Amino acid sequence: MRTAPTILHLDMDAFYASVEQASKPSLRGKAVVVGGLGPRGVVATASYEARVHGVHSAMPMAQARRLAPNAAYLVPRFQLYRAVSEQVMGLLRALSPLVEPLSLDEAFVDLEAGGAAWDAESARLTGARLRADIRAVTGLTGSVGLAASKMLAKIASEDAKPDGLVLIEPGTERDLLAPKSVRILPGVGPATGDHLRRAGMTTVGELAEAGEDELVRLLGKAHGHALYAMALAHDERPVVAEREAKSVSVEDTYDVDIHDRTRVGLEVRRLAGRCVRRLREAGLSGRTIVLKVRRYDFSTLTRSETLRGPTDDPAVVAEAAARLLEAVDTTGGVRLLGVGVTGLADYTQEDLFAQAAGERAGAEEPPQPPAPAEEADRRGAAEPDHPPAERRWPSGHDVRHAVYGHGWVQGSGLGRVTVRFETPLSTRPGRVRTFRTDDPELEPADPLPLVERRPSAAAGPVDAVGPAGAG
Repeated sequence: MRTAPTILHLDMDAFYASVEQASKPSLRGKAVVVGGLGPRGVVATASYEARVHGVHSAMPMAQARRLAPNAAYLVPRFQLYRAVSEQVMGLLRALSPLVEPLSLDEAFVDLEAGGAAWDAESARLTGARLRADIRAVTGLTGSVGLAASKMLAKIASEDAKPDGLVLIEPGTERDLLAPKSVRILPGVGPATGDHLRRAGMTTVGELAEAGEDELVRLLGKAHGHALYAMALAHDERPVVAEREAKSVSVEDTYDVDIHDRTRVGLEVRRLAGRCVRRLREAGLSGRTIVLKVRRYDFSTLTRSETLRGPTDDPAVVAEAAARLLEAVDTTGGVRLLGVGVTGLADYTQEDLFAQAAGERAGAEEPPQPPAPAEEADRRGAAEPDHPPAERRWPSGHDVRHAVYGHGWVQGSGLGRVTVRFETPLSTRPGRVRTFRTDDPELEPADPLPLVERRPSAAAGPVDAVGPAGAG
């Protein structure tokens, strides 16, 4: 069993909202809520300024608006979040070959495996330096927990939030855990927590006092044994490097149910294009195409088709998704659509470019690549029976104007879009201008880097000499 606190857990602080504040000078220090803005939207992340008003993740957006009516409400920009996350993960990988990402903003690191730490002092120094480098590279803050196990390191990072570092000294683990709620332990959700509460156990200390036999009686052998071990601060789970993705998928929930079959087909085609872009960004391909449809009555259907080999061809994925849609009744209306790819691999088979043509009944011409997603969104010339839709300007997304330069959308509606012109490096809030949504001088733009700085030290382990005999 490891005794030195050399397992590090990093949790970026209010990640999506903090990225938005870093990229928008006018929102720094203000309440920011990121998530779906429609009637059925939910909060993805709230800044700490918004949390003061009771807003939290997974809350319905309508409730968040009632609690914090003056907050800035923004649509997520996952392209930027993934880019910032990769910068952070790069710093972690420089510390150790054993990095286990849990999400875009959270990961475990085995510092001992990389020689970055071997005792409490070196672990604390490494954690402090990591936090400084994250701030230098991204302009953001992250909370760090250090302990001898994954469970305790995660608990320490929670205690450190926001923007702090907590190290759990060896020998203090049980005293630290005893007064905490049982819900802090891995595997204890609302149902298990209520079951334990009815048995008179609400704290970790009470679990330990109850004994292993009692927990096995209440929860079963496997869960009871595991929970008792955790109550005694025992957690032998190793840090597992780079867990492989099992699937790549995208989905959209619609503010109003879609009844038109042609519109449903166009949405599936658009989602297939987005899914393929994610596949290619990850350097992956896949064999099985999955379609998800949630209907008006909340019933959810999934259909799948397995190809002869892995592909990242948008035409193949789009046509497979369209075939799957043919078997789904959507006449009552559709509230959610999703397209995914499973059976992932890091290569493709070239002959799959011909697969789309071979599976077209009576096809006489080679398959044509689908229009780019942006064109599909605008319902371009490929759909002559449906006139082009007005361009969408999601709140918070980047734009560029031929005269005013780079900015972001503050809001849009009634044929108008309001833009604040500022960049992450602006020294003061930018000016606001309003344009027609079809203004030819205004175009969507890619996000700008948050900072121009680099880490305070070249990515690498702590500049310290290891213990005697260390290699």
